[in-house]
Order: sequence, then C-alpha cells, then structure tokens
Amino acid sequence: MPRGALRRGRAPAVLGMRLLILALAALARPAGGTSVRGGWDPSGRPAPEEEEPCTVDRRAELTYADFIRQYAFSRPVILQRLTNNSLFRDLCSREKLLAEFGAARIRLSTANTHSYHKVDLPFQDYVEQLLRPQDPRSLGNGIGSGVPFHWHGPGYSEVIFGRKRWFLYPPEKRPDFHPNKTTLAWLRDTYPTLPVTERPLQCTVRAGEVLYFPDRWWHATLNLDTSVFISTFLG
Repeated sequence: MPRGALRRGRAPAVLGMRLLILALAALARPAGGTSVRGGWDPSGRPAPEEEEPCTVDRRAELTYADFIRQYAFSRPVILQRLTNNSLFRDLCSREKLLAEFGAARIRLSTANTHSYHKVDLPFQDYVEQLLRPQDPRSLGNGIGSGVPFHWHGPGYSEVIFGRKRWFLYPPEKRPDFHPNKTTLAWLRDTYPTLPVTERPLQCTVRAGEVLYFPDRWWHATLNLDTSVFISTFLG
C-alpha cells in the first residue's frame, strides 16, 4: 500500500461519480432539500435502529505506521477528518448528479452475486421512479436497503450523505445468513438470536467518515437513512 494511501485512497472525481451512481441508496424527492442532505431527502419513515455500542475503532489522528501495524491486515477502522471533501460533496447533490448524469444509462442487478439478471435504464428514471424505502415485506432501494454478507479484497467506503450501518466478521468466521434475504431481514430475524460472542463487529458510518476493511472480511451494509457513498477497492 503506498504511503499516501490513507489520503489518496479514493477514485478521481469523474470515476468516483460513476461508481457513486451504482452505489446510490437514497429515496428521491423533488430538488430543494437542505444542503446538509444535498437534496436527497428521507421519506419520513422510521429508520432502522443504530447499534449500541459501536465496536469498530474510530481514529481521527492515525499515522501511516500505526495504520499498518494496528489495522491494515487485521481489523476494520473508521477514519475521521482525513481531508476537506466539501467540493466533492457539493458535486454529489441530487440536483448536480441529475444534471450531469441524468441521461446516462446505468445497470441494475440484485445484491446476490449468484443472480445474473440485469436491467439498464437512465439514471434519472432510477432516481425519480424506482427509489423507495425497503422493509421486511417489500424490496426497495432507499432507507432500509443494503447489501447482504459477502467478501472480497480490502477497501475503503466513504459516506457522502446519510448514515450507513456495517456488520463485519473476520475471514475465518462465516456469518449465518441466507443469500436471498436482505440485510434488514437478517437484522430483524437472525441477529437477535445470536449469542453475544457470535455477533459481528458493527458500527454506523456517518457523512465525512471512511470505513477501511481488510482483505476477505465478511461484511453487510444497511442504509439507515438517505445514503450516498463511494467505495474504493484495493487490488
């Protein structure tokens, strides 16, 4: 990992916005939301609950040497105050993303990697017609949505707007989950039955924070409210 990885571990703005389009999990309303939410307004539905307490370290002043020694190959960490990201945040408002990418065609698929059915449509249609909350009885792409447990190489995930709850297990501890059930269903049905010693590391990552997770760590996500985020995976 290069010495500047903590500060440069994100895609360039154009690529970042294309990745962001694929990663959006928001409920859209007409433009005019507050600058705090960038126009990605919540639906008013109660959000899934946050964890108590967070079991992932938060570090604001983490040196490169300490990152390598304490986290890079062993456990996740939430990085705070890495840089001023206000310009990129402004570019990710609903109004500006639609103006720049509204006509661009995007590809939708299920979070289950075993499903190969894909749907292509304009980004504006996705935002204005398909984004809606999710609950245990109905699928959706907004509040309550997320990605069920999976693993891959190490990476960073930065929240631009909203809050995103994470659940993480080390590589040797495969979680108890069904690949065709949502993270919200797992949280409501399976999580309460787990002994304390079998529960994952978990935390809610908020706007301006970056979660780092090591290689092959199992992880699942849940959007607690309007969430816009970008993930960068390390090869």
